[in-house]
Amino acid sequence: MKGVVRKAGQTRRLLPFSEQWWAKLDLLRILVLRELEARYKGSVLGNLWPLLNQLSQLLIFTYVFSIVLRVRLSLEGLPENNFMYGLWLFAGLLPWTAFLNGFLPAATCVINQSNLVKKVVFPLALLPLVPVCAAFIESSLGLIVLILLVAITTQIVHVTLWLLPLIWIPQLLLTAGIGYLAAGLTVFLRDIPQTLVVVMNLWFYATPIIYPASLIPEGWRNWVFWLNPMTAIVETHRDIILQGEVRHWGELGVATMLSAVIFYVGLLIYRRLRPAFADVL
Repeated sequence: MKGVVRKAGQTRRLLPFSEQWWAKLDLLRILVLRELEARYKGSVLGNLWPLLNQLSQLLIFTYVFSIVLRVRLSLEGLPENNFMYGLWLFAGLLPWTAFLNGFLPAATCVINQSNLVKKVVFPLALLPLVPVCAAFIESSLGLIVLILLVAITTQIVHVTLWLLPLIWIPQLLLTAGIGYLAAGLTVFLRDIPQTLVVVMNLWFYATPIIYPASLIPEGWRNWVFWLNPMTAIVETHRDIILQGEVRHWGELGVATMLSAVIFYVGLLIYRRLRPAFADVL
């Protein structure tokens, strides 16, 4: 994962950014690399821990829903068994985990880095992006494992995999937007992180991650798909990896627009509040 961050720094001449932008991107790359190194420093398994956490969730949910509750999943062109249900579940957990592990640490990034806040020359807009990018990079290991397991199980590697960046755009915009908003408000309201944990528990079950979208009542299904950006992100993620098709172009487009609006509003509020950070901290 750290190699991915280092490779990103070698694309400097491929994008037409100004030197000021490149300086900020270089600093962001260094901060993300430092974050990844510090999270599991001294541990034997290192950055494998995020993957193990995701796999443990996968085993628990697969056991409860597929074996105990006997939820059956029927996907066109895929075998109907407990293992395929686990892959389907893992495909939904990956974007959600990256989303959750991105903006929750972002909520406290400003108050935890008060020494940087008081430095006039430091670009504070980068602080919430560090945990967002780190969580996204950590999830890439799980994504590789998922693609390999699907290829082994179905003997197919779908050409639609190249469409994955289309999902990453709204996912990153949504995560960063909520991260900016939470980081700015937490400086003044320290209850924000705890409130977010409660909200995310509700949001998780309002998104068809551990259950098929077909189980949502007809009257609620459109609301869940069109007003919850994570629904379109999760469902499209599964379609691209497991079935080799995209069935929710409209919903993904709306999710991208909503995520862009949330990112803009979150960044705007963060910038408005930023001058008062040093006084409060």
